[in-house]
Amino acid sequence: MEKANFGQIVSFLFGIANDCLVDTYDVGDYRKIILPMMVIRRFDAVLEPTKEKVLKMKEQLDAAGITDQDEALCSVAGEAFCNSSPYTLSDLKSRTNQQQLKSDFILYLNGFSQNVQDIIKRFEFRNQIDKLSEHDILGLLISKFTDSSVNLSNRPICDAKGNVIQPALDNHTMGTVFEEVIRKFNEETNITDAGRHFTPRDIVELITDLAFVPVKDKIQSTTYRIYDGACGTGGMLTVAEGRMQEVAKEFGKNVSIHLYGQENSDETYAIARSDMLVKGEGVQANNIFFGSTISNDGFSGETFDFMLSNPPFGTPWKTDLKAWGDIKKDEITDTRFRVNYKGEDFSLIPDIGDPQMLFLANNISKMKKNTALGSRIVEVHNGSSLFTGKAGQGPSNLRQYILEQDLLEAIVAVPEKMFYNTGIGTYIWILANKKEGRRKGKVQLIDATSFKKSLRKNLGEKNCEIDKNIRDYILELYMAFDQADERYSKVFDNSEFGYWEVPVYTPQYDENGQPILDKKGKPIKPNSDKEIVPFTYEGGIEAFIKNEVQPYAPDVFLKPGTEKVGYELSFTKYFYQPVQLRTLEEITMDIRAIERETDGLLDEILGGLA
Repeated sequence: MEKANFGQIVSFLFGIANDCLVDTYDVGDYRKIILPMMVIRRFDAVLEPTKEKVLKMKEQLDAAGITDQDEALCSVAGEAFCNSSPYTLSDLKSRTNQQQLKSDFILYLNGFSQNVQDIIKRFEFRNQIDKLSEHDILGLLISKFTDSSVNLSNRPICDAKGNVIQPALDNHTMGTVFEEVIRKFNEETNITDAGRHFTPRDIVELITDLAFVPVKDKIQSTTYRIYDGACGTGGMLTVAEGRMQEVAKEFGKNVSIHLYGQENSDETYAIARSDMLVKGEGVQANNIFFGSTISNDGFSGETFDFMLSNPPFGTPWKTDLKAWGDIKKDEITDTRFRVNYKGEDFSLIPDIGDPQMLFLANNISKMKKNTALGSRIVEVHNGSSLFTGKAGQGPSNLRQYILEQDLLEAIVAVPEKMFYNTGIGTYIWILANKKEGRRKGKVQLIDATSFKKSLRKNLGEKNCEIDKNIRDYILELYMAFDQADERYSKVFDNSEFGYWEVPVYTPQYDENGQPILDKKGKPIKPNSDKEIVPFTYEGGIEAFIKNEVQPYAPDVFLKPGTEKVGYELSFTKYFYQPVQLRTLEEITMDIRAIERETDGLLDEILGGLA
């Protein structure tokens, strides 16, 4: 789908909203009509070519007394869904009587197969039909949506010579249009859907390349499962499927791909399922599960080959605690988030204000261990996942769990202003449990923050993109590993990111400067502080205290076994570029230039006073 056609469809939909809904609906409620009607019209357009065949089959089924007709009718329609009503949306344009139109429109909706009924239910669209009819706008709405100037079908519209007049609307573009409409509706009403960041096509393509290209020579002619635990409209799954097919074909492999996703927003869930149905994948549409991935895992105990995700971040997940039975964070027992590690109960649970690391832990729990390829995870995070949480707290524990099990391959820092509704910097984490030999025990950091192409026009907060040339260069850095350009890529041992948080104590002193001791000769209530000791410090904790602390506090002492392990990553530390200071010559020249300017000004002032 070309950008011009994308813009045309978005303008078309907003034109319908402004022409049909003004004075009847508040702007904030436009989405209640436009979004479901967009989906319904898409189904309608896809089904139009087989409508007559479906009606003939229905007559036969009715005559035979068969009531469960969906499977047979969908087969005739050649799609994973069908509509057995006597009408198409275009048929309803001719209705002039509002009551008849309302009745026929409800009959039309009732004609959809059960999988579409679930989608219509999620949109709560039936609740709007009375209002649309009472205000005499239902007919106008249908007429607008069936306008021949825009193609909402998955097939191109061609002229008599076979030339494409209007291109097909592919599934990812359908999702992109949907998200852009939501974004613009929110913008007009000053609503922000905090933490939900729809993934632009360029980032999705980078994610899928990072998932599949590094292992393309290992892909076999077999079945692979791809999962997205925050699937939104399903665009990431759709692009991932296509990219994996391309990679497999390159090596002469014939792969079967099954898609799985979970989403807890009614609207985006509905669009994800509709896209799966339009793709002809009725069974896979049932693999899109509704509900919170955190508190209601739709794929408990299942494993996947590839897991790609852009989870919400910066949003509280208190509702999940309620869903678990109104418990406290420390009472969570879900084994995705509380694991037995090194024989101990180990919490991976982050602060209640940010769920993104829970999605990462969820994916890790679903990694395959008994296949040659194992599992690969590619997930988008903001900067907080790199460093939040003190030693012993959930986020640090998750980083420890990941690094000590050698699951982290690389992290790619991408430019700011890459997403539609947030300008913050983001990072793509790449995990694998079957690393190639050269990557074992290592982590690669790639600083791609300067790799961007400016957009001619901003899309919300998004003002730049990663085009194919940039994407290829990032892949080149990744594949080069420790031979890559060190300005942008650095490789470290896993231990580089670990540290000990060590409590250190100094005795309290009396008025004579002597330590206050108890009857056993031990300091009474010593003053305490903490030191951060990197794993890489030569000689470890003892050497650090001796070299870095005792020269300034000779009485300091430790309590064995009180230290805690922590892990954090810092791109700033490794890729910091100091501002180049100006030379003395340049500064002197500027000062002299200013002096010349001010001398002339002073002469003018004095001349005016004479």
